[in-house]
Amino acid sequence: MLILSCSSKLQLLEATLRRRLPETLQVHGAVMTINCGNPAAQEVLVDSWPDFKAVLTRPRKEVALDGSDFYTNMYAAYYRDLGAYRALLSSAVNWNQAFCIHGLRDGLYEASRDIANTKGVKLEVFRYFTYFHPDPNTLPEIQLDPAVRLSTLDVSHLDLMNEMWPYGGNKYSKRFLERLIRHFPSFCLLDSAGHLLSWTVSDPYGAMGRSVTMPEHRGRGYNGVLNNLIAKRLHALGYPSYGHVAVDNYPMQRLQERQSFQRQPNLCHFILHNAALHRTPTLTPSPAPGKAPA
Repeated sequence: MLILSCSSKLQLLEATLRRRLPETLQVHGAVMTINCGNPAAQEVLVDSWPDFKAVLTRPRKEVALDGSDFYTNMYAAYYRDLGAYRALLSSAVNWNQAFCIHGLRDGLYEASRDIANTKGVKLEVFRYFTYFHPDPNTLPEIQLDPAVRLSTLDVSHLDLMNEMWPYGGNKYSKRFLERLIRHFPSFCLLDSAGHLLSWTVSDPYGAMGRSVTMPEHRGRGYNGVLNNLIAKRLHALGYPSYGHVAVDNYPMQRLQERQSFQRQPNLCHFILHNAALHRTPTLTPSPAPGKAPA
């Protein structure tokens, strides 16, 4: 196993991953974040170099490590060889802590399950569709409702975001959201008094998402506005424009398809390991009423 920190090697890895988009989406986004020197990301672990067989990326650890914080103890995976990935997963991860690992490749869950069984670790798995837009510049210009104002998130919004985020509501999620606000692109819509109506923020893997609209303001197209804007912003920064949607969130799936995002063939798995070390948030929000796509 190699741990990459040299900028020239990271740039070479980034270029290799870019040629394999969109299947490398999450790991590519993390490597770009590291190459940009972002303090919210730390290292890449590679099975072999330069013709790597498996890659794991993980965000920066807090100074005071907390083994129950699976928001911080988070990994993304890409591999060409499932056996190499299993070997890397066995050797590069601290299985005594709570952590989340995610990726788009077939066999990801089965690899975690098999190793977890040998270690007595309990898993929880959540499945998402991944949507990718090849060229967000083709998205139409957005006409904002004159009653709302476009802005970016700041830490004054943190408490409300943590309360309303279906995956949040605890001290770990609050700390995680604060890092996203401080270090990653975001947009929000405010009313005339400056109150939050709707918001979206990207993550350490370059993914769109973590979008919420206050219940009393839903059905007004705010998610579509922010989805359009964050896709264009990430594209302008050189990131692929992609995000994850819960498999039963039919309204958001229809929104992605209306905006010409392409659903990827493989499901994205978010796998929580040792989640019982801390209260598990509700990771799959209930969708608004609607019919499943055909």
